[in-house]
Amino acid sequence: MIEFYFHPAPNPAKVALMLEETGLEYELRPVDTKKGEQHFNAFLKVNPNGKVPAIVDRAGPDGKEARVFDSSAILLYLAEKTGMFLGAATDRPELLSWLFFISSGVGPFSGQSVHFQHAAPEKLPYAINRFRREAERHYRVLDDQFARRQYLIGETYTIADMSAWGWIARAAFVLPGADDPLAPFINLKRWFTEIDARPAAIRARTVGIGYGFKQEMDEVARRALFPSNYPIPQRA
Repeated sequence: MIEFYFHPAPNPAKVALMLEETGLEYELRPVDTKKGEQHFNAFLKVNPNGKVPAIVDRAGPDGKEARVFDSSAILLYLAEKTGMFLGAATDRPELLSWLFFISSGVGPFSGQSVHFQHAAPEKLPYAINRFRREAERHYRVLDDQFARRQYLIGETYTIADMSAWGWIARAAFVLPGADDPLAPFINLKRWFTEIDARPAAIRARTVGIGYGFKQEMDEVARRALFPSNYPIPQRA
């Protein structure tokens, strides 16, 4: 059994997709990040970085309990555990390259694009332009790849596709202002439409529905989500 620490956001969505694709049995552990539950001591024992997603595998290596945090690490761990969605051994260099491109490029720049366009108290033109343009560049890199291939790793659906899906599903927030933000990226749109229609993706989109996560972006939520914007409390 796997304990899945989840909040409805792009990185946990990737793990939800992988769990649904593999059919691994899991229990959902909702973490309401707008309430600051990611900073609770109980959760910090699972992920010292205080972010979702994270998992605890009660049947880890040698039958011992294992904790894994960071979405890319979790995807790799689950793929190796099940032997699924890794591609061929000869694909491993490219698989790792795309997985890290998403985790170090697509994810953080898309996240900052969302932050400065939707959450920042001031609309700073330089920051908005910087992160939105870089997110668009990443979309173009992916679009060029899908012009030549069905999936990121050729003709094989892998965890790299799952990782990209988690963020491309939020394109309307990353690149707001257009009815169809993927319209300029026809190959990326073709790929996303195919992945998003998979039964596992449809199920993954429903994970956590009905839990009642906090919706208000009030001062409590801002302090919980962006603690580095506030003075660090002095420890006694």
